[in-house]
Amino acid sequence: MTRRERVAENLNRALHALLGDDPNTYVIGEDVADPYGGAFKVTRGLSDRYPRQVLSSPLSEGGIAGVGAGLALAGNRSVVEMMFSDFAALAFDPLLNFAAKSVSMYGRRVPMSMVVRCPTGGNRGYGPTHSQSLQKHFLGIPDLQIREASPFHDSHRVLTAMLDRAQPGVLFEDKVLYTRPMYEGGVVDDLFRYEVLADPSETARVFAPDCGAPDWIVLAPGGLTERAVAALRTLLLEEEITCELLVPSQLYPFDSKALLPVLSRAERICVVEDGTADGTWGELLAQRLHEQLWGRLARPVLLLSAEPSIVPTAAHLEHEVLPQSSTIHRAVMEATK
Repeated sequence: MTRRERVAENLNRALHALLGDDPNTYVIGEDVADPYGGAFKVTRGLSDRYPRQVLSSPLSEGGIAGVGAGLALAGNRSVVEMMFSDFAALAFDPLLNFAAKSVSMYGRRVPMSMVVRCPTGGNRGYGPTHSQSLQKHFLGIPDLQIREASPFHDSHRVLTAMLDRAQPGVLFEDKVLYTRPMYEGGVVDDLFRYEVLADPSETARVFAPDCGAPDWIVLAPGGLTERAVAALRTLLLEEEITCELLVPSQLYPFDSKALLPVLSRAERICVVEDGTADGTWGELLAQRLHEQLWGRLARPVLLLSAEPSIVPTAAHLEHEVLPQSSTIHRAVMEATK
């Protein structure tokens, strides 16, 4: 059987294609040059093939983001790598006050083709300062788009769409997913299939064929894919509860109205996210769905987030803080009663 391409390999192939297609595209970040090729080897081989376009930088996240924004302002395309998404906090000022505002603050629309890649999330034992999911801190900034990598969405398509939008964007990439295979041919496993919908957020729909309308629809970003699919499997086989999973590529801006025909098929909806609660993508989505679907729902939208805690290093403590497949299974079971 042919080995499927892994998510990190898919990202690497996408970056090779972007640099090869356009000599004015640059990759910049700490240790992105060979032989290191980035902390998670996503940029491996790029500097050997495109030495002029791959810039290995000093340890300065604010500086990296500033240079990336400057390249974009000058008409180039830049892909900036944060070694860990936790450090994107150090790049918040150039993203908020320079990159995003440059699109519209000069009296005319200025193209800013820039993507900041952020390895994110826990479940790797990296401890409190290397395991956070900070998506919520970048929500709601005008002209700043937010996406999350997933095994359903080809990275070349995602990165190209972000750069073609001519607005700065942040792409969150769950670190556990790097080693996981991409899904191909509409098949998830022996039980589930998937399709990518034509909505603006390019949402992947995971479903069990021939099961009819689902009891629940679960919405989750790409990093939770594996845990969510495991929960769907257990709920179907052990509890006879049918669920569908929706995994959007784009988290912000997010057009929930475009998904209403799909969401209207279930009376119960669950939104899961890896970050802590309050001011999050999940809460914004739950609020909108409450307003748009309340007359059809059997209960309020169920929202699952990480515990209000640091992310511990020890695996058993880390699993208690971050949503797991068992978290989804247990919460759906309790809310179905």
